Amino acid sequence: MTSPQAIAPAAGYAGDITPQQAWQWVQDGTAVLVDVRSSAELEWVGRVPNAAAVPWKQWPGMAMNPDFDAQLRAAVPQGQSVVLLCRSGVRSIAAAKRATELGLTAYNILEGFEGDPDDNGQRGRKGGWRFHGLPWRQG
Repeated sequence: MTSPQAIAPAAGYAGDITPQQAWQWVQDGTAVLVDVRSSAELEWVGRVPNAAAVPWKQWPGMAMNPDFDAQLRAAVPQGQSVVLLCRSGVRSIAAAKRATELGLTAYNILEGFEGDPDDNGQRGRKGGWRFHGLPWRQG
């Protein structure tokens, strides 16, 4: 993987990593990228090519995905780590904790897909997968 200095310690899962580190691990084959955003977010905001889509919560209503455990297990081959992505890095923390409970080595991707809101309340200008120029596509 990478040096331990690149991993921020976290309670309940393996740690927090930057979007750039996550992409490197995916390219190296060290980890599987799982996007836990809703299907609506993937369609309207954008998606990472070849990422497994396993929603933590579902649109509409943002109800918990009752099939999360089975879908996550199906997406992550035995022995591989998983890096989890959401909009801002909040749902992916919850998903990383659950993945850890399921026996996976799970990391949260800091900043998420869209990053934090700026002073105008808009995302996409302060960090995030897209902001850092990592691969993504619309719809």
